[in-house]
Amino acid sequence: MDDGFLMEVCVDSVESAVNAERGGAGRIELCAGLVEGGTTPSMGLLQVVKQCVRVPVFVMIRPRGGDFLYSDREVEVMKADIRLAKLHGADGLVFGALTEDGRIDTELCTALLAVCRPLPVTFHRAFDMVHDPQVALETLISLGFERVLTSGCDSSALEGLSLIKKLAEQVRGGITERNLQRILEGSSASEFHCSARSARDSGMKFRNPNVAMGASFSAPEYSVKVADVAKVRTLNAIAKNIL
Repeated sequence: MDDGFLMEVCVDSVESAVNAERGGAGRIELCAGLVEGGTTPSMGLLQVVKQCVRVPVFVMIRPRGGDFLYSDREVEVMKADIRLAKLHGADGLVFGALTEDGRIDTELCTALLAVCRPLPVTFHRAFDMVHDPQVALETLISLGFERVLTSGCDSSALEGLSLIKKLAEQVRGGITERNLQRILEGSSASEFHCSARSARDSGMKFRNPNVAMGASFSAPEYSVKVADVAKVRTLNAIAKNIL
């Protein structure tokens, strides 16, 4: 990027993808299930998003929510999803896998990377669940991952800022309008990742308050979270003034 930084917005709908691009996002991470931290999107969603935006679209490969320790059958699903995402125009892939003791699953990652190539690959926030982040980062570099998503192994990027700085210095080469300036000034990171979402009320006029389509902790039935053009633009403006 000419401005020296790149903003990636994670989205789970066509509307959010279009809004992210309009707001100045330089790349989109396409997911489903953002309430669960992001899972593999449908190929129909990928196809339509690719028709509607020009910025690169990286596709999340995560067969379910929860931990990052995968069964053999889940691995087969991941490989199939990678092939389909490539077939339908993905510009990059995003995945992560760990061993039961909190280390990078090098064997599985190597196998999945081979299926992903020649596309670039990001290791997602499974990184925040590793036993030793600095050792894990060296492992990812040796495996050939181009990027790592992390909040510094803490609840947000602001709380994990000191580790993010250490990791950025090591490689050398959850963000809001309120904390982005401190995060960028406190680290040497040149890319940042966020959802920049706001709630939009459903268009439904008839609403049955007695039935929910998901578990009790899921998103409200009649409120839709979408990427907010104004938030994306604000975050971009903050970054341009700092970097």
